[in-house]
Amino acid sequence: MQRRQGIPAMEIIPVQEAEGTILCHDITMIVPGKCKGPAFRKGHRVSGPEDIENLLRLGKEHLYVYRPQPGFLHEEEAAERLALAACGKNLRLSAPREGRITFSAAAFGLLEVNVPLLEKINSLGLISFATLHSFREVAAGEALAGVRVIPLMVEEELVLRAEELCAASPGPLLSVLPYNEYKVGMVITGSEIYHGRVKDAFGPVLRKKFAHLGCPVLGEKFSSDDVELTKNAILSFIAEGAGMVAVTGGMSVDPDDRTPSSIRAAGAEIVSYGAPVLPGSMFLLAYIYSSTGKIPVLGLPGCVMHHGASIFDIIVPRILAGLAVEESDLAGLGHGGFCSGCAECRFPNCAFGK
Repeated sequence: MQRRQGIPAMEIIPVQEAEGTILCHDITMIVPGKCKGPAFRKGHRVSGPEDIENLLRLGKEHLYVYRPQPGFLHEEEAAERLALAACGKNLRLSAPREGRITFSAAAFGLLEVNVPLLEKINSLGLISFATLHSFREVAAGEALAGVRVIPLMVEEELVLRAEELCAASPGPLLSVLPYNEYKVGMVITGSEIYHGRVKDAFGPVLRKKFAHLGCPVLGEKFSSDDVELTKNAILSFIAEGAGMVAVTGGMSVDPDDRTPSSIRAAGAEIVSYGAPVLPGSMFLLAYIYSSTGKIPVLGLPGCVMHHGASIFDIIVPRILAGLAVEESDLAGLGHGGFCSGCAECRFPNCAFGK
């Protein structure tokens, strides 16, 4: 952010000569016992005799100002152009305030940030573009990012370069990806549950998670640790029209834990068994190709049931948002993949999965 050459010089001028100039500082109004605050904001364009009279009434004799010059943009115009160039789908832009425009989500979904493009734009200098982390779940109306230029006036050529970077990028700088509605089949494994010795606690947790994501659950099928029984339950859900199958438990190295073998036996192509995420290292992601398309099959370790946030809350939203999840994506989760186990879970308002 070192680029400062070419900025118009700030002047000190009498208030009476200020019409058409741009204020370089806030002008404060004080009413004893009632209020104290800015009567004119930095960046305000002094518009005429009424502004001048009000400035004099506030006790101002001289002002720090910029004069508009050809080839330069006011901070608000620059911010508007930058925001429009960077804006993807399902976003709302605020009106400029103190030179800044704020992006907010127009839909519930997953925030996607083009980080390389963001870094290129900020490296131009004199542009400040800040966002939340990419792949964070966001609510409709939530503030996601802000953009402004540093000085009150900036060379138009700088904004043009940022616009060109955005135009040349294969995707926008910022988007919100709404979740697709997947019908989910849940296969609950474990001999102790199948034979009724232990009440299932995994199913209610998953139902709550999928309901939050807008995904209807087709039902639950209980299976012992028998590979054939679990395989048939998976394939049965796909035949019923499931767009995703979640298989719970049986993911460790215990000799009775056969979920990975069952998923393979169902004809699934394994993307990854294991992920550098805690909790969630025993997670399995696979796909079964059927006449209805590519069906994700998830092998969910027991931590998904016990922890407020886990590998489930990082990966499933990406799948529902239509993003491809490959082995390299899972490998990249190690940085930020450690949950601190806060006494009160604050996810996604924390560093986990970022």
